[in-house]
Amino acid sequence: MKPSYQLKRASGVLAHISSLPSAFGIGDIGSPSLTFLDYLATAGQKYWQILPTGPTSLIFGNSPYMSTSACAGSPLLISPQSLYESGLISRALLNPVQRFSPYKTNYKEVTDYKSGLLAQAHRVFSTRPDAAFATFTASTGWLDDYALFMALRESCHGLPWYDWPEPLARRDREALEQAREEHAERIGYYRFEQYIFSTQWGRMKCHAHKKGIQLIGDVPIYLGLDSADVWANQELFELDPKSLKPLRVSGVPPDYFSKSGQRWGNPLYRWNSSDASVRNNLVCWWAERLNAVFSLVDITRIDHFRGFESFWAIPAREETAIKGKWLKGPGYSFFTALHEKLGHLNIIAEDLGDISPAVTRLRERLNFPGMKVLQFAFDGNPENPFLPYNYSNPNCVVYTGTHDNDTSLGWFLSDLVDGSKRAAVKRFVNRRMHDDSPIHQDMIYLALSSPARLAILPLQDVLGFGSDCRMNTPAVPDGNWQWRCAEEFLTDSLASWLKEITVRFGR
Repeated sequence: MKPSYQLKRASGVLAHISSLPSAFGIGDIGSPSLTFLDYLATAGQKYWQILPTGPTSLIFGNSPYMSTSACAGSPLLISPQSLYESGLISRALLNPVQRFSPYKTNYKEVTDYKSGLLAQAHRVFSTRPDAAFATFTASTGWLDDYALFMALRESCHGLPWYDWPEPLARRDREALEQAREEHAERIGYYRFEQYIFSTQWGRMKCHAHKKGIQLIGDVPIYLGLDSADVWANQELFELDPKSLKPLRVSGVPPDYFSKSGQRWGNPLYRWNSSDASVRNNLVCWWAERLNAVFSLVDITRIDHFRGFESFWAIPAREETAIKGKWLKGPGYSFFTALHEKLGHLNIIAEDLGDISPAVTRLRERLNFPGMKVLQFAFDGNPENPFLPYNYSNPNCVVYTGTHDNDTSLGWFLSDLVDGSKRAAVKRFVNRRMHDDSPIHQDMIYLALSSPARLAILPLQDVLGFGSDCRMNTPAVPDGNWQWRCAEEFLTDSLASWLKEITVRFGR
């Protein structure tokens, strides 16, 4: 397998689309994204990293990492303004009655509002012939299963697929044919929804490239059990043949941070099946998944990359992760097979947490850039791999923090950072402890001046915001994924400062 690619020295910003300024309660892939891309270009940035863009669920707190589809796009990210400009909704519908908060997303309000818009847009769209729509539906392999899954989910009152009537749950051919006839209108709606998402995204991606900006996506390694992909590909997952529920589930073992480990609960892939057709179909399914992702973005991060080398398998009956065990993942041969189908794989490997030497060897053999997080660097160990002078391979990506971390200001002021750590951070930027330089700018200085070829800065750190603007707190079920940046914070002076320090360090 040839090397995937080499990063060029550059920098970018991490901000999910939902966090962008917008009048409609949530950022979207219309003018909010185009305006943000313009801002990034003005600020001298070359990359925009986002979180997963699949459909989310109120049941799971609208986490982008718990989606009903590995390939579909979230209808909440569709632009109302673009719908209006396409003649699919009226101006009256474009102007929402309620006033949305510019600082947080209320997902229930936004879901209700956008569902009404899209229903009206579909009614208008259905009266118009559209050759591009026919081409999209014919060429998008995952679309039929997704649209049917969503229509059946509605007709079964939101029940998970394994609790549907057995012929539908087990995908009996006659039952599915009958369902396609009965639910043709709703199936058509979900196809339309994905067509609109794809069309609007295409315009946004084209604008990014015109501005010299590449998009970085995010692929969760595991899928939610109640997803179109698991329902449509049951043979690829460790499911009980009677209950259709997982035999073993995903997670990570106990460690310093959690005595009982983390039980994520996703179904596991049958990587080690004795059936060669299952292993081959897993490669084909992943190829289709990554092909869909790379149609949207230029590079993608794979979350929990270590699961490809070895994964923690927990018996489904267990309430914690304690009694799991390590099993071998598909390893190098899997990526070789993907390379044969897709060509070069522009992948960033999320290699944080409990990483074994075998995981590091796999990532290096594949030549995938790994991640360095500066918030993890200051434990007093001079050999800490997250300290910038220890980046022996510059083909890596440095972050001040990630979507799962506190903001840099919040972290610096928290109980996790004592006086000695605070002093160490200041020393690394050649300042004294009581210098009044903003800590978020000190962290950005460290990231941009580091040997890492790519530096990614969370938008909250660029803005210097505190813990109340954190995107996600792992293991806390409520209050996540809601943060939004109001328009007034993206100032010309901030863009000028970011461009100056970016140029200063050759990015």
